Amino acid sequence: RAQVAALIGASPKEIVFTSGATESNNISIKGVMHFYKDKKRHIITTQTEHKCVLDSCRHLQQEGFEVTYLPVGSDGLIDLDRLVKEIRPDTGLVSVMAVNNEIGVVQPVEEIGKICKEFNVPFHTDAAQALGKIKVDVEKWNVSLMSLSGHKIYGPKGVGALYLRRRPRIRVEPQMNGGGQERGIRSGTVPTPLVVGMGAACELAMKEMEYDENRIKGLQERLLNGIREKIDGVLVNGSMDRRYVGNLNLSFAYVEGESLLMGLKEVAVSSGSACTSASLEPSYVLRALGVDEDMAHTSIRFGIGRFTTEEEIDRAVELTVKQVEKLREMSPLYEMVKEGIDIKQIQWAQH
Repeated sequence: RAQVAALIGASPKEIVFTSGATESNNISIKGVMHFYKDKKRHIITTQTEHKCVLDSCRHLQQEGFEVTYLPVGSDGLIDLDRLVKEIRPDTGLVSVMAVNNEIGVVQPVEEIGKICKEFNVPFHTDAAQALGKIKVDVEKWNVSLMSLSGHKIYGPKGVGALYLRRRPRIRVEPQMNGGGQERGIRSGTVPTPLVVGMGAACELAMKEMEYDENRIKGLQERLLNGIREKIDGVLVNGSMDRRYVGNLNLSFAYVEGESLLMGLKEVAVSSGSACTSASLEPSYVLRALGVDEDMAHTSIRFGIGRFTTEEEIDRAVELTVKQVEKLREMSPLYEMVKEGIDIKQIQWAQH
């Protein structure tokens, strides 16, 4: 507990172990709203949250709670003035993720925390992708609840944690009933081996964070520059300055994302988030950014981490470039663009 708490600037007493960030998000959103349901009936979140936050909100909507889904700009960030406007006397929770899992943008959590403090609304943040990667500080961010995940920081899968503020105290209704472990908030035997693994991963992350970030930043630049040197029509999705360096979400014009994935068999990349990769719908996160439907279908997410090597980056660049060139070679659209035809102006006829 102390190892996890140290990484986020909390007290060990504020750490509750769960099965992962999905459960922590469920406890935070449903738990807070159910506990304060007599006075508070409104939640504010964003359109680009992780599936488990959006689904928890939808679940509450079916129970009669009201949810405001804040839009994001083309950089993936929310508008703080809009947040202030949406807060009502019956707003029970503001839930905004720290680092987006698909596009890596970092929301202005500190400013959001200030606004929540001013209006006296509890602030929850899904920090699964932020922990151990950017500096996380529960005091500076003024969060009441924070969701954390073990495997995102190289710990075991199947374990996570929930930070629950003690002063001012935030209360939640437990989502799991039973023997009253974890101060009654999360019944069920605590999986000691997993928890020990997560603690160790947090301790390591604390030592390695700065080194990791510098190294990964170099690799990210190597990847992006390597690809851009050889092909045009490459777009980075999300803000370039406010992002976590280990996530690079790229759209390649005139290339279909799934075909690109199939050609990149030896590179572990994904289109959209890992959780929704089975569906062919373009990513809802990219749609929220206002990325054109055709560009959203061409996006690939590259993840760079502690164990990624320069050789792997160079191989990824080589394979990506080769595959994009091969697919563009086959694309009549790309040919038309090279001839200077504006594709958007074409009237496509139905036969």
